[in-house]
Amino acid sequence: MIKSLTGYGKSEGTVGQRKFTIELRSLNSKQLDLNVRMPSVYKEKELELRTFLAGEIKRGKCDLTIYYEAGMEEKKVGLNRSLMESYHADLSEVAENIGQENVDYMSLLMRIPDVFRSEKEEFNEEEWNTIFDLIKQALKMFNDYRSQEGEGLEGDFAQRVNHILTLESELEGPAEQRVIKVKERIRQNLQDFIEKEKIDHNRFEQEVIYYLEKMDVTEERVRLVANCKYFLEILEKGDAQGKKLGFISQEIGREINTLGSKANDSDIQRIVVQMKDELEKVKEQVLNVL
Repeated sequence: MIKSLTGYGKSEGTVGQRKFTIELRSLNSKQLDLNVRMPSVYKEKELELRTFLAGEIKRGKCDLTIYYEAGMEEKKVGLNRSLMESYHADLSEVAENIGQENVDYMSLLMRIPDVFRSEKEEFNEEEWNTIFDLIKQALKMFNDYRSQEGEGLEGDFAQRVNHILTLESELEGPAEQRVIKVKERIRQNLQDFIEKEKIDHNRFEQEVIYYLEKMDVTEERVRLVANCKYFLEILEKGDAQGKKLGFISQEIGREINTLGSKANDSDIQRIVVQMKDELEKVKEQVLNVL
């Protein structure tokens, strides 16, 4: 079964005191365009993560976002105690020397630069393993979404391509009638300029055959049927068939266009227009197939 290039997956879980949320989404693209946003503490795992996702996603414009909400007890900054004690000693000595009492040292210390410092977080392998499990959960939901979308696309493709095959079979009657019409039209035009008894019937038949051979669409019809059946066959091959389906749809379009250019008949032209309408809808949707 084919898959869609459009996908979305989300997972949530608690790691330590943090609630992590993983979101993976994609849109159609000819190649893999992967954008990863994650906390800086886990950046050393980004290359490994990209390699893993590239093998799973294969193609599409994808965004992976890893973010978290910190718990209330999580301490993000700390006090530089040694610096505060050093400043306090100096301030106390100065206050004593100038005879100042009841000085609010804490208020003064809090205004000194570098008293507060951010605590540098270190990478934790166990935390990352839990986060990676959440990524896999989001990826599974992402792939399920792609499969569901692909199932809908497959049904639509099959319906439209089978309709093209039905329209092709309807060409049989107009194609036979066209031969009769062309032959009669040539005969009538000839009789308008040359007396009937002076017409060389052997030469007339040769000219009719030559003209009809130029208008013959048998080969185009055979190739059209073959390409349509090949398209339906590829639909059953599994995922990662989008580019191949695109190439086949181009070949189908080429045969339909040739049929239209060689038709020279209003009934055939009407059928060709219906074929083109169905094919255009297929070509629009095939861009969204993995």
